[in-house]
Amino acid sequence: MTVLRLEHIGIVVDDLAAATAFFAALGLEVEGEASVEGGLVDRINGLEGVRADIVMLRTPDGNAKVELATYRSPSYEGDDGPAPANAPGIRHILFVVDDIEASLAGLRANGGELVGELVNYENSYWLCYVRGPAQIIVELAQKIG
Repeated sequence: MTVLRLEHIGIVVDDLAAATAFFAALGLEVEGEASVEGGLVDRINGLEGVRADIVMLRTPDGNAKVELATYRSPSYEGDDGPAPANAPGIRHILFVVDDIEASLAGLRANGGELVGELVNYENSYWLCYVRGPAQIIVELAQKIG
């Protein structure tokens, strides 16, 4: 058995429009939108009465995708506090960009907040974490030189 490729990363968000705008500001392109529900969707999710809206975005090179989903039902009543970078689970997605300052400005204009600082990492990359909608952390990387 061999993994053929990573198809997409799925992220559940409260505000689908805001999350879509956040990733579009980074340069991802909307590939499609859909609403899903029914018995098969319930079985896949292990929930009853699932009604969700999804947006699929792809990187400009077409090699990676992010699926954003918002659940209209059932509702989730969990804690929405921001998880720190060292909390177990998926904490961030890294995107290599050609202009980190412009990318950071675009994300800030769409609700993004710098988590720490923009740093020169050992003269090889400019790196930073940006927190966006639904507490999603995106790491930006720009190769130096």
